[in-house]
Amino acid sequence: MDQNAALKSLGDGWLKALASFKSLGSGEAQAPTLSFPPDKLESLHKQYMEEATGLWNQSMKGAPAVQDRRFKSDAWAQNPMAAFTAAAYLLNTRTMMALTEAAETDAKTKARIQFAVEQWAAASAPSNFMALNADAQQKAIETKGESISKGIQNLLHDMQQGHVSMTDERLFEVGKNVATSEGKVVFENAFFQLLEYKPLTAKVYERPFLLIPPCINKFYILDLQPENSLIRYAVSQGHRTFVVSWRNPDESLQHTTWDNYVEDVAIQAIQVTREIGGTPQINALGFCVGGTILSNALAVLAARGEKPVASATLLTTLIDFTDTGVLDVFIDEGFVKYREGQFAKGGLMKGNDMASTFSFLRPNDLVWNYVVGNYLKGETPPPFDLLYWNSDSTNLPGPMYAWYLRNTYLENNLIKPGKALVCGEKIDLRQVDLPIYIYGSREDHIVPIGGAYASTQVFPGKKRFVMGASGHIAGVINPPAAKKRCYWTGSDTSFPKDVDQWIAKAKEHPGSWWTDWSDWLKTHAGKQIAAPKTYGKGKYKATEDAPGRYVKARASK
Repeated sequence: MDQNAALKSLGDGWLKALASFKSLGSGEAQAPTLSFPPDKLESLHKQYMEEATGLWNQSMKGAPAVQDRRFKSDAWAQNPMAAFTAAAYLLNTRTMMALTEAAETDAKTKARIQFAVEQWAAASAPSNFMALNADAQQKAIETKGESISKGIQNLLHDMQQGHVSMTDERLFEVGKNVATSEGKVVFENAFFQLLEYKPLTAKVYERPFLLIPPCINKFYILDLQPENSLIRYAVSQGHRTFVVSWRNPDESLQHTTWDNYVEDVAIQAIQVTREIGGTPQINALGFCVGGTILSNALAVLAARGEKPVASATLLTTLIDFTDTGVLDVFIDEGFVKYREGQFAKGGLMKGNDMASTFSFLRPNDLVWNYVVGNYLKGETPPPFDLLYWNSDSTNLPGPMYAWYLRNTYLENNLIKPGKALVCGEKIDLRQVDLPIYIYGSREDHIVPIGGAYASTQVFPGKKRFVMGASGHIAGVINPPAAKKRCYWTGSDTSFPKDVDQWIAKAKEHPGSWWTDWSDWLKTHAGKQIAAPKTYGKGKYKATEDAPGRYVKARASK
C-alpha cells in the first residue's frame, strides 16, 4: 500500500468509527438519531488528508514539533518515531473532536458523544503506554530499570488502597497538619458533629456564623492550612464561627434520606448555633451541595413560618439545575431508575466511585497524569494538601443520593413551587426572602458559572452576585494574602436572566473575593460584643477537640 492509500485508509477509518457511534449507554429504549452533513464530512476528510500528508513529509526530514505538555520533554523531541506517534495521535484527536462538532443530533446526545470521545482520546494517548512513552523509556534506561520496579510497587500500593495516588498521603494527618484551626465539638448526632472555633478577636459579632460544607467531601477544604483557611479567615474577621462536620456514612446510615440531611443536619445545626449564640437569628453559608441543602432547610423553615437565618451565602451552589455542565451526560430516566432500584432497600454510594467519576471529568489532569508518573516513571507524587483532601473520599447514603438525582439533575424540582416534598413540606424557594450572597467560579466544571448565577432568578430578596476566577475549588479557596486571581462584581439590583449579560457589564477587581464577601457579611452580623471565653453553652458542652472524630473516618473501599 502506498503512502496516500495508507493515509486515506486511516482517515476513512476515523470517519467510520465516529459515524457508527450512536449513543452512550443512556439506558434509553431507542437510540437517538445521528447524522453528518456530507459537505462537512468531505471538508474534514480533505483537511485530515492535507495535515496527515504534511505530517508524513515533515517526519521524513526529522522529528515533528509537538505542542502538548504530555510530550514536552526532550526524550520525545529526540526520538523521531515517538514524536511522529504523538503528532499523529494529536491529529487524530483533533479530527475526532471536529467530527463530534459536525454531528447533527440532539444536544444531550452530542454532549455524550463529545464526552466519550474526550475520554477515549485521554486514555489512548501514547504517553500512557510504556511501549510508546519515550520519556518513561529513557528514565528506565537511566535508572537501570529501577523506575520500572518502583512503578510496579506504586501500582500494587494503589491497587491495595483502591485509588490512584495523587500525592504522598503518608505526609498528611487530619488534625495534625491539615484542619488545624483551634476549636471544639459542641454537638453531635448520628449524622454530623458541630464544631465551634476559638475566637481570634477580643470582640465578635452578635450573630453567630454557620458553615455547611458539601456532604460529598470533607469540610477541611475550608481549613487546609492557616494561610488559606476560610474558616480561620471568618474567625479573624470577628465572627463566632460554627462548622458542620458530616459523618462519613457507614452501613448504619444506609437508610438515611435527603430529609435527614435537611432536618437532622442543616436545621438542627441552625437551631444549636442559635441556642449557643443566644440570638434569634444567625448567618449561614452553604458550599456546593451544602448550599443546596441549606436552601432546602431555609425553604422548609419558611413553610413552617420560621426565619432563624438573617442572611445566607451560597458558594458554587446549584439551585436551578438547568445548566449542570458535563455532569448532565450521566443523567437520564434510565440511570436514575437504576440508582433508585439499587438503593430501594438502602445501601451506600461508595466514595471511591464518586471520586473516580469526578476525576474523569478532567482525565488528563486527575487520572492519566498520575498513571504515567506513578507507574511508568516510578515517581512518588509531591505532597499537596488539596490533593490529599481530594483523595479523602466520603460515602453517601443510597436513598439520599437517589432522591437528589431525581429531584435536582433529572427533574429540576427545587425551582418548581410546591413540587419537591422535603421534611413534610412542599417547599417554595420564593418564600426564602432574605439577603443572599451568591458566588460562582468562572471556570467551574462542576457548577458552571451559568448554573451558579441562575440562583439570582430564584430568590426574591436582596442579592449580591460575585464571580471569581478559576475553578470549583481554586476559585473558592483564594485568600487575600495570596494576592492571586481576580473577581467581578455588578449591580445588586439588576440581574438579567443570561449570565453573559451580567458578565458584559461586570467590573473586574484584582485579588480575592473574600474581602468583598467579608464586607457584605458584616452588614448582617449585628453589633459587636465581647468574645466568649468558653465553648458551647448550657447543655451544649465542649467535648473533643476540633476537627473531631467524624472527619477522620475513612470511606470503606
